[in-house]
Amino acid sequence: MALLNSGVDRTVIAVWLGHELLETTQIYRHARLELKQQALDRTTPLSDAHCRYRPGDTLLAFLKSL
Repeated sequence: MALLNSGVDRTVIAVWLGHELLETTQIYRHARLELKQQALDRTTPLSDAHCRYRPGDTLLAFLKSL
């Protein structure tokens, strides 16, 4: 898990662990997804479902100039 969380490609991890098939390494990916879900479960949803980010005029002008 630490290697995957550090950004090491799963093909490299599969070789290091001696996995014959890359799919075998998928269990680590799923475990990582479970950690993400646990983190999401601890958050509080926004009370206003219609709350939306509105960029300011300065930012919009900058983006249009690109």
